[in-house]
Amino acid sequence: RFKNIKYGIAKLLFFLPDNVMLRIQYYIILHRWPNLTTPKRFSEWIQWYKMFYHKATMLDCTDKFKVRQYVKNKGCGDCLNELYQVCDNAAEIDFDSLPGSFVVKTTDGGNGDNVAIIKNKKNIDYHNLRKKVDSWKNKKYYIISREWAYKGANDSKIIVEKYLESEENSDGSIDDYKFLCFDGKFRYLWVDKNRYSDHRRGFWDENLSFLEHVESDHPTFDIAPQLPDNIREMIHVAETLSKGFPFVRVDLYNISGRIIFGELTFYPWSGYVKFSPDSFDYQLGLLFNKNG
Repeated sequence: RFKNIKYGIAKLLFFLPDNVMLRIQYYIILHRWPNLTTPKRFSEWIQWYKMFYHKATMLDCTDKFKVRQYVKNKGCGDCLNELYQVCDNAAEIDFDSLPGSFVVKTTDGGNGDNVAIIKNKKNIDYHNLRKKVDSWKNKKYYIISREWAYKGANDSKIIVEKYLESEENSDGSIDDYKFLCFDGKFRYLWVDKNRYSDHRRGFWDENLSFLEHVESDHPTFDIAPQLPDNIREMIHVAETLSKGFPFVRVDLYNISGRIIFGELTFYPWSGYVKFSPDSFDYQLGLLFNKNG
């Protein structure tokens, strides 16, 4: 409900230019005014990124279906999750042909929204699911976030993919590896574990040293988990997919040694993030090259 209220307010303020809307949002969330003329913090650079860096390729990279071709063109097609169906509307979803578990999402969703995880299709109400999925289409979340890379999302489709799970975590969630890449080079990694129970998030630097004192919006690990044996291969995939952008977060999964592509994100947290220590915000900001 809070997101719907926020979306409604943002629609009323659609007439505000990006530089005004983003400054207001930044102040409301982080309680300080951003420096967008000469950004120093990572959180400020992300606002600058929204306003001034507009590369056409980004529009396809944020579309959950079109990005698959981008990944293939980069030579990483083997990392794509299995795609069952692509539909223009929910009425076209052929549930009879689907396995017992699957994931339904719209191609223009973001921030974990617009995703239905079906673990057992025998337990779902098809009518309500179709109604819910159709309501997600073409919501134009750009109105809220002013994230330029989502502005071109005018052709929202529905995709159905394989449901990924892991036996390693008690809650059935899969570890999420997020590579922060600047100018095509991996600089930091964060890992999310146990997303559905005791959600922990930890950060590693480019030397794969665990940063035990760095936190964002989830507590870090008491003991650093072991990274996958093929972590260097994952870094290679992340750097390959990130080339050509000043900054992009490359999300990958690793299930029994198989690397699976998640998504490309240009605006993590939409830039509204509080790091502990606060100096980490500046540390990331130093890596941002607006001419990249």
